[in-house]
Amino acid sequence: MFHPGLLALPLLLVAGGCSALAEEPEGVQVTTAFYPLQYAAQRVTGDLAAVENLTAPGTEPHDLELTIRETAMVAESELVIHQEGFQPAVDEAIAQNATGEVVDAAEAVNLRRAENGAIDPHFWQDPLRMADLGDAIADQLSEIDPDHSADYATNAAALRVDLESLDAAYADGLADCERSTVVVSHDAFGYLTKYAIILAPVAGVSPDAEPTPAALAALQQLIADEGITTVFSETLASPRLTETLANDLGIGTDILDPLEGLTESTDGEDYLTLMRANLAVLEEANGCR
Repeated sequence: MFHPGLLALPLLLVAGGCSALAEEPEGVQVTTAFYPLQYAAQRVTGDLAAVENLTAPGTEPHDLELTIRETAMVAESELVIHQEGFQPAVDEAIAQNATGEVVDAAEAVNLRRAENGAIDPHFWQDPLRMADLGDAIADQLSEIDPDHSADYATNAAALRVDLESLDAAYADGLADCERSTVVVSHDAFGYLTKYAIILAPVAGVSPDAEPTPAALAALQQLIADEGITTVFSETLASPRLTETLANDLGIGTDILDPLEGLTESTDGEDYLTLMRANLAVLEEANGCR
């Protein structure tokens, strides 16, 4: 359990000259809360900043609790990038310890509301919203480091070009399919509905949520009615529910990466390659032409 009393310790470490970041770091010091934010920051900063990520590969970001060193990183950084409401421990550390500037992705992009009215935090599933985050990061970095403002703007523009190309690939790839419904393990892919697909999550927004028997029965009927061939599990969460559902119905399973964080098997990938891999499995599962 994270103890609030630990929050004051990193400031003592800083005052004593014991930095949580690299010795004599070069460039602006940036700390990000989880992987999509890290990717955007690294693309915008290029070699002009040292970007440290709080959520290690293989860690479920929702469950993150910060160590003393990680809280010190928040305290020491000139820029911290997080998403308020997504990781309470990070929000608390920023509120009590951050001394530099802060970019809140929840403010930088236009978050959608799910059908139940709740805010959907998984904005990075929409490449264009990721581009908006890149612009917000570039704007803040330009205030921190005005000598390199043109570089940050150029990098953000290049990121937007890549993300607009990815957005077009999704729109084209999912435009002509035999099926439009996609069964996923939890409700982390709502932003993909802009590409005319319909999502049927086994669980709710939390990957740990348990569906009711009635919900499972309705989902089984939907799979039969729609001729769905694949149930998608995901990285960083147990495939127990999706595998049981698929086995009961005699259909296949595959992985759709929510990109909340990297794993040991995807540590060599990046946002663009993982999003394109997701597109490929969606096209195959839905019989897209």
